[in-house]
Amino acid sequence: MGSALVSDQRYVRETVRTSVKLLIVGHFAVGKTTLVGTLSEIRPLRTEERMTQAGALVDDLAGVPAKTTTTVAMDFGRVTLSDELVLYLFGAPGQHRFTPLWRDLAQGALGALVLADTRRLEQSFDAMALLEERGLPYAVAINRFDDAPAFPEEELREALDLLPATPLVYCDARDRTSSTRALIALVEHLIDRKESA
Repeated sequence: MGSALVSDQRYVRETVRTSVKLLIVGHFAVGKTTLVGTLSEIRPLRTEERMTQAGALVDDLAGVPAKTTTTVAMDFGRVTLSDELVLYLFGAPGQHRFTPLWRDLAQGALGALVLADTRRLEQSFDAMALLEERGLPYAVAINRFDDAPAFPEEELREALDLLPATPLVYCDARDRTSSTRALIALVEHLIDRKESA
């Protein structure tokens, strides 16, 4: 990572002329908050709240019994790519009940990075369906969890029913280099689509 990606500034540089809004989406407890925090050059905005007994009826903790907090609005982070270009990352909540908010967050976004977990791949379909409904291009990043099974890329592409042009990458949302590679896959996909349009 070059020095252009790291900034101690709290405010956007005066030279920035272009800002790009990107979504970080996926099902509940897939690592969206972690990824936004890992990538952001500023202290990320987080709207996490402690999970309560009342939420146990709607939040499926299967596979993530140690989870104690959940995003209730969004996560927000910033990545400055150059003196003139900045990325704004908006992490959307993963629970179905937040779909109306998710649609609002999608306004003005150029694309999305879908985080997926091989332990719960089927839960990724709702996020991808919402993106396709809105016509937003996306890349898929398989977030590596320590106890998650590994599958060949071809099997994952088939299981997720991905088009050949849809990027599929692996990442560890806790690792800055790995998360940056996933973000780069999305940005390159968006550039390729724009150039071929």
